[in-house]
Amino acid sequence: MATSFPIGIFDSGYGGLTIMQEIVKKLPGYDFIYLGDNARTPYGNRSFETVYQYTLQSVEWLFRQNCPLVIVACNTASAKALRTIQQKDLPLKYPDKKVLGVIRPTTEVLGSFSETGHVGIVATSGTVSSNSYTIELQRFSPGLTVYQKACPMWVPLVENNEQETKGADFFVKRDLHQLFEEGENIDVLLLACTHFPLLLPLIEEHVPVGVKILSQGTLVAESLADYLFRHPETDVLCSKNGARLFYTTDDPIAFNNRGSRFYGEDVKAEKIDL
Repeated sequence: MATSFPIGIFDSGYGGLTIMQEIVKKLPGYDFIYLGDNARTPYGNRSFETVYQYTLQSVEWLFRQNCPLVIVACNTASAKALRTIQQKDLPLKYPDKKVLGVIRPTTEVLGSFSETGHVGIVATSGTVSSNSYTIELQRFSPGLTVYQKACPMWVPLVENNEQETKGADFFVKRDLHQLFEEGENIDVLLLACTHFPLLLPLIEEHVPVGVKILSQGTLVAESLADYLFRHPETDVLCSKNGARLFYTTDDPIAFNNRGSRFYGEDVKAEKIDL
């Protein structure tokens, strides 16, 4: 892809592949490069400064692969690093590049799905503690009542392919029960972590009847397509050969085995050093 200009997609591990899967469905003709920083995952419990440094290194690597546009498909990185990169690094060093996240595309439309005005958000501890979703939702849907629930066990369960076990059922049931006990009028549940769609069958079992469950992939894909339509100056820079490349900072064999579950089809990654 040396002469191509793919859209870069970055995540701290495998979860962003669920975002990429939906983006590729929406924009099948575009070229994409995925980078998973598996050697340093998880990001959820790391400091803002560490997440910023790791995210910037990964974004800059994608820039060196000729990516005119990078999607930060990690909620933690979007919450802790994206704004600084957009406001500090791009204007000074990369004025011709664009970096987008997953939080704003989600919060722009989340309120429109709720009839009660009460929404629930399940996410990692890092995303919840950042309050990024509540801050953004106050901007786009100021009348919305938001209930957040950190679910720290969900990602390790998915990472270790334990999402169909009794242990997974215990933690999903417990966390959702606590969330809906606090917010009994919740009628929309946002899965604000890219790993959580793999727990969807269990989640569906333990939410009240009538609650809409939203995964981010579809929302982000729709938002990206709209962004490229509204910004033809960026769209024209993106090559369109239908190519997909996958990279990881850790063992590529492990990435291929686990990543295929997230992406929904076989992936073949190469190892890189940041």
